[in-house]
Amino acid sequence: MPILAIDTATLVSSVAIATTDTLVAELTIQTRKTHSERLMPHIASLLTMAEMPQTSLKAVAVSIGPGSFTGLRIGLATAKALAYALKIPLIGVPTLAALAFACPAPGALLAPMLDAQKGNVYVGLYEWQDNTIVEVQPPQVKAFAEAQTELAKLGRPVLLLGEAAVMYRENIPNPAPAHVVMPRAGSIAVMAQQLYAQGVRHDVASLEPLYIRRSEAEELWERRQSRGCQSG
Repeated sequence: MPILAIDTATLVSSVAIATTDTLVAELTIQTRKTHSERLMPHIASLLTMAEMPQTSLKAVAVSIGPGSFTGLRIGLATAKALAYALKIPLIGVPTLAALAFACPAPGALLAPMLDAQKGNVYVGLYEWQDNTIVEVQPPQVKAFAEAQTELAKLGRPVLLLGEAAVMYRENIPNPAPAHVVMPRAGSIAVMAQQLYAQGVRHDVASLEPLYIRRSEAEELWERRQSRGCQSG
């Protein structure tokens, strides 16, 4: 049962196809091109390399955040369009959980972090229990320094993952290896297979990205409205 997975939550563009027990194909790349330029060509290339027509897909999975607002919107819009056109289910997979899923490290706390701008990070805590990734702390927005201080107080081994772990690697004693830091659609695809088996399906019309915080445009609009009210 092939599932196509999309992850554009960061600067990384990643697409993958997985069946019930096999990661069939994956294309992960980080370039200066935007997701709007490269996502559809990547999907087409992936299907061609996997020798898999679109009509053989049984579901579409997408990384739903938190992460880059623009990247999340492009990924979700593409996934919705494919699910609608092919009349197949849509499955949203949390971005931070997928990052933790890619790092099987029993006994350690996994702290995936993504850039939330202005010195802030999106961070969640996860751990492996009985071969299952479990959320210990839901995704939040914190200053990196604050997050690092809180993690140091936990008294357990903590492994930092994600792009923020790269951005702040000089402040991290034992950074994770590069191959588990980068977001991968392969993780989204495998997690989606598990969710599909559990009966999880998301509505094409109502599924929204998990933003956690407001965009800069929304904050700017609010400040302008506030100044307008004060001047009036």
